[in-house]
Amino acid sequence: MITQRTTRRLLATSIAALLAAGTLHAEDATPAPGPQAAPAAPAAQQTPPPPPPANSKNATNLEQVVVTGTAATGGLKKIDTSYSVTSATLDQIREFNPKSSADLLKMAPGVFPESSGGQTGANIEVAGFPGGGDAPFVTFQLNGSPLYPMPTLSFMDNSSMFRLDDTIDHAELVLGGPAVLYGNGQPGLTANFILREGTDIPTGDVGVTYGSEGMVRLDGFYGFKIANDWYASVGGFWRKSDGVRDPQFDADKGGSLTATLTHNFGDSGSIMFYARDLKDHNQFVTDTPILNPGRGQFEAYPGFDPLTGTFGSKANQHTFIQTTPCYTAGCTPGGQNLNLAKGRGADIISVGGNLDLTFGNDWNISDKFNFTGGQMNTIAFFSTGQNPETLSDYIAGNAPAGTTATAYYTNNGQPADMNQNVTTQGLWYVHKRIQGATNEFHISKDIFEGNTLTFGNYTAVYNDHDTWFLGNNMLLQAKNNPNPIGVTLSNGQVLSSSQGFVSGPSTAIREAWNGFNTAFFLTDTWKLDKWLFDAGVRVERQEANGRIQNTATGDLDNNPDTLYNNNSQYLVGGNTTINYAKTAPSWTIGANYEIQSNMSVYARINDGVHFPGFDDLRGLPTQPVNKVHNMEVGFKYQADWLYLDVNAYRKLFYNVPYTITQGNGQQFSFDYGSATKGINFNTVVKPIPNVPGFQIAFSGDYMDGHYTHSAACTPYTTQSGEEGCASLNGMQLQRQPKFQGRLTPSYEFPTAFGSMKFWLTWEYIGNRYGDLIEQQPLGQYHDLSFGATANIGDNWQINLQGTNMTNEIGITEGNSRLFGFASEGGVILARSIEGREVNLQVKYKF
Repeated sequence: MITQRTTRRLLATSIAALLAAGTLHAEDATPAPGPQAAPAAPAAQQTPPPPPPANSKNATNLEQVVVTGTAATGGLKKIDTSYSVTSATLDQIREFNPKSSADLLKMAPGVFPESSGGQTGANIEVAGFPGGGDAPFVTFQLNGSPLYPMPTLSFMDNSSMFRLDDTIDHAELVLGGPAVLYGNGQPGLTANFILREGTDIPTGDVGVTYGSEGMVRLDGFYGFKIANDWYASVGGFWRKSDGVRDPQFDADKGGSLTATLTHNFGDSGSIMFYARDLKDHNQFVTDTPILNPGRGQFEAYPGFDPLTGTFGSKANQHTFIQTTPCYTAGCTPGGQNLNLAKGRGADIISVGGNLDLTFGNDWNISDKFNFTGGQMNTIAFFSTGQNPETLSDYIAGNAPAGTTATAYYTNNGQPADMNQNVTTQGLWYVHKRIQGATNEFHISKDIFEGNTLTFGNYTAVYNDHDTWFLGNNMLLQAKNNPNPIGVTLSNGQVLSSSQGFVSGPSTAIREAWNGFNTAFFLTDTWKLDKWLFDAGVRVERQEANGRIQNTATGDLDNNPDTLYNNNSQYLVGGNTTINYAKTAPSWTIGANYEIQSNMSVYARINDGVHFPGFDDLRGLPTQPVNKVHNMEVGFKYQADWLYLDVNAYRKLFYNVPYTITQGNGQQFSFDYGSATKGINFNTVVKPIPNVPGFQIAFSGDYMDGHYTHSAACTPYTTQSGEEGCASLNGMQLQRQPKFQGRLTPSYEFPTAFGSMKFWLTWEYIGNRYGDLIEQQPLGQYHDLSFGATANIGDNWQINLQGTNMTNEIGITEGNSRLFGFASEGGVILARSIEGREVNLQVKYKF
């Protein structure tokens, strides 16, 4: 019944979008200014230095038109936006050399993506938003439509559904502000990626990249004209890589293909369709052993390099996990064949479109729609939270008293060294099938000169069908590319299986969720001389319905001597259902004053909401809607020698639910709030007048954020087993640095063959805490990257880039399985950024 209702809603939303596009296409529209025209700027009172042309897409250009976070037809010039927005062209994205799509978000001051786990699964922190993991306050959009209506599900954030390639024209990163009114109403960061389209003159490029980590990558794009007013493009990438953390098989393998079709209606508007197919598999890395000699100090653990190490290996790539019990003596439990090379991958298709039309009498219509569906699966090792110990100590602590043991490497049967250090890692399997359809419709009318009223609706229908088998702990050597270890006891019992498993699934979940969101919003903008005022209100309703299969715990093979699967969780008949429905408002008021044509100030206040995700509701079906209160002021300035964009903010959260699972399995739930004040800054200086090609860019964030309104004493358990309690009040927001900054000097100059550009980027990440009570200091770190580009003639380009050139250890997360102090005996389970990586690209443009 749930599936049928969801299917009807998916079809209804998609059909409505297509019908709207077809109907509006058939209208006889009265010619009017096209929707891509930027609002006219008022005459300046003084004569400032001339800004770059308005069509120059540059992150440091206040004349650039941005379309994210605004209902204005054709967008707004950046100087007129009364909110924080960072933009980047395709060339600027390339020069930033992000490790992943999540890593690119560092371009927006105040955003800290923990991209240390690989291409996918990044925890993304937005300054002042108490996330503490995953990416609940980050939405990825494609041409203005969310890729998936919920920003985060377990084992799936929006960034994992997206890869960067040459089909991207530019990116717009908006922090809060009026974005709470549009799309899925994200109060945190909205990252909107705009696709390249065809042009009158066919253009394109082909690039080949080789990386020091054994990477080979092919990129390409071609945009062309089909007929009068009809344009198309096609492009994408394919690559495979051993990875900086080489698991002895392809760490990354896959690619993406994107196509667009555009039709222009002259001055009346345009319609554009796109399709994007992504199939990419990536190794995912969690905590590894690292020496922790002092608070916030970290060194390499013997045998395991924190910069290049991984628990993946040829010896454990292919396994079979037991999931289904059998009750006949000697039978074999059912289960799943796993291949670690499948990793945390994406196999999804996105199709959608944008319609923009301008009618007579100052009427404008805009519609954006998207459908995304496919699989977002995970097969990866996850930390069990236990520090390494010798194999003999592990056996003594887990085998019956008085028994001896025979230990062997499962790949070759050779005896295992009892004095070597070993660890256990959970081999987790998550099968996730998703579908989501969204449609956002705007209708605008100029009420009087300078005043525009917009009414709109956003509707999303989506589902998520999951099967999880977590646990499956495997006994491994505590070193890079380890062998699994089997252990047979002298009494005939098997402690570790012939594949190295010491447990079966500790968590088994099969669930089906369906969601429906609809929101109506009304906004008004008023251009009054040098002032631009805007205000809006949104009312949104979320409905979520879930069906969760029942489970039981016991022996999978009816054999008490196979200790490794005696206490496993498995699925049984029957279901538990959860139904949820809430309605909540959002609103915003902003004002921008253009002091002169190259300088403006603004102020904004807004309230946003964050609805619970499916996984939140499984844990607490009565989850409240989080309310986010934001206040900000900003200043923008541009001259020949300086670009400056500064934003000061204060953010307040209320009634955030949190649940701790203690060592004895008992759960403790409570609510908390938070209060944060801070400054985002983005500046570019050209300090030498006679050398215009030399500039220094500096961006970053200072944040002072603390927990408030928490329980008087929150219980926790340390890694050593000690129990205690502490108040969250006044503690620094989890995993967020008080200060982070990036300094990039660059020099571009002409040559006899074309031009060259060189740059260095020094990044600093301040101290953070891995938990909520400041018991896990993660320390500070800095890293250095470089880049060089040579443009040869009109067609050739060579790019050489490198990251973390000094091989700095930079901890992004501590032992996420524990609430309290994670260090014991000088060892912590944590995750560092990746080590040095250098790549060389040769590109031909035509």
